[in-house]
Amino acid sequence: MGDDIGRELEVEVGKIAHGGISVARHEGRVIFVNDAIPGERVVARVSDDRKKRFWRADTVRVIEASEHRREHVWGAASVDRDPAERAGGAEFGHIELAHQRELKAQVLMEALDRTGGIDADTLADALGADRLTIEGLPGEPDGTGWRTRVRLNVDEQGRLGPYAARSHRVIPVNDLPLATPEVQAAAPLGERFAGEPHVDVLAPSVGSARLIIGKQARSTITERVGEREFALADSGFWQVHRHAASTLTAAVQQAVDPAQFDPASANLDLYGGVGLLAAALGDRFGSGLRITSVESDAIATDYAAENLAEWVGARAVTSRVEAFLRQLAAGSAPERARLESATVVLDPPRAGAGLDVVDALASLRPAQLVYVACDPVAFARDAGALRERGYRLASLRSFDLFPNTHHVEAVASLVRE
Repeated sequence: MGDDIGRELEVEVGKIAHGGISVARHEGRVIFVNDAIPGERVVARVSDDRKKRFWRADTVRVIEASEHRREHVWGAASVDRDPAERAGGAEFGHIELAHQRELKAQVLMEALDRTGGIDADTLADALGADRLTIEGLPGEPDGTGWRTRVRLNVDEQGRLGPYAARSHRVIPVNDLPLATPEVQAAAPLGERFAGEPHVDVLAPSVGSARLIIGKQARSTITERVGEREFALADSGFWQVHRHAASTLTAAVQQAVDPAQFDPASANLDLYGGVGLLAAALGDRFGSGLRITSVESDAIATDYAAENLAEWVGARAVTSRVEAFLRQLAAGSAPERARLESATVVLDPPRAGAGLDVVDALASLRPAQLVYVACDPVAFARDAGALRERGYRLASLRSFDLFPNTHHVEAVASLVRE
């Protein structure tokens, strides 16, 4: 580290950047500033000066506040605290909810333009509008009370809390305002768990809230989406917002073009988890659906097989997606033909699908893709690569599945031209 760590700078804050940080400049150098809002004037303390081209800094005082600034929804993350003592996980909590969504829309649109090479006309056609709107989910007007799962880390004294932003420093807290009331009531915030790495608190939609302490043995829970129930491991992945699974189910169903959908084709659900989105297609297109759900986690695959059992043409495969697609590429001519008329749903992790998967999909030439994205830049990169390989962005919706954070979810359809 250099001599500028801890130095305080008065800066004018510019646009929002990917990751929930704002961009400022000081003496020709870019400063990435946390806990600020575009248009503000703040005093920011340098936290990282290792790069010549840019530094990172934390807001410590607001001189000229944005009209969109509000009291932080979580006192433990407020700018009133020293940056080292601020809880992470609510980095937009000081911004009015409607403006949070506007900032997220700006980030996604810029990513699609700069990283994806998707021009304004193409984007407008996909949106059916000139501007992207981030759609809200049912919930509290201040964006609290939605998390059904929270991980609390344990410090050396056994105290529980979230990490500070960009740190492994545990911040003990006395409340969890982003969590559902059930999770808040179950969270053992005042207790000690010495020797354990973390405690997970979750409140599934069926049954009572529970704790998972460290590496305790997994058990099965049930999540309900509409009238459908899904079995999964309590330690397994499930959407965190209480309304996320139903929102994504409906969005994926609507993103599929029925004119290009063939239930008898070799339809795919990639990164399929416990079968949520495969079931979404099954519920829309009926009992004759043929679909393969592909997931690298063998435990999740076992649950997916159970959750998809009512569809005779559904199967769940444990495999890395890129390896599975390579196997398909070596298939017979009839198998390849069934893939060319197929619909592929993919819900990759935050890093995106990546070039290997994009290349493999493009070589298989499915009729349409439905991409569920949780990272704007990774999605834009993949969408741009698919555009270069003959797929047009046909529709795009985006949802605020993570209020009071910088994260945003998108559901896009891409069709072969």
